[in-house]
Amino acid sequence: MIKATHTKEEKKMNPIKTIYCLRLALGVTAGVTCAAVSKILETTIGLDGTSTILYSITLTLLIYLLSFRILKAKFQNKVETPSKITMTGIGIYFLAWVTFYILFYTIILAATHTIPETPPPVTEIADVIFIP
Repeated sequence: MIKATHTKEEKKMNPIKTIYCLRLALGVTAGVTCAAVSKILETTIGLDGTSTILYSITLTLLIYLLSFRILKAKFQNKVETPSKITMTGIGIYFLAWVTFYILFYTIILAATHTIPETPPPVTEIADVIFIP
């Protein structure tokens, strides 16, 4: 039987993988946070869908920019170019954000029994508008 031996250097994640994993975790965290903030804004201030989504996008971009500043300070000397820090994980960050925002927002709506009713079919609306 052959045993694999790994040195400490091999077990250690390289900076690009670390940044990628951190961006994934931050995307999930941002999605959950934005879903909760959206529901809070709807119930307390009375904002509707478009405004809460814009607030969520703004919060998401703020979290991303804040993470960029922190990661740049930590990994600046460990990567080839500063653009690697900017671009690594940007896709997974926003994909995780959208996925978990929709998932948790739906769960919150179901838990609080505030799922909006289905709008009437277009034919019913047309019948009301165009009365012969």
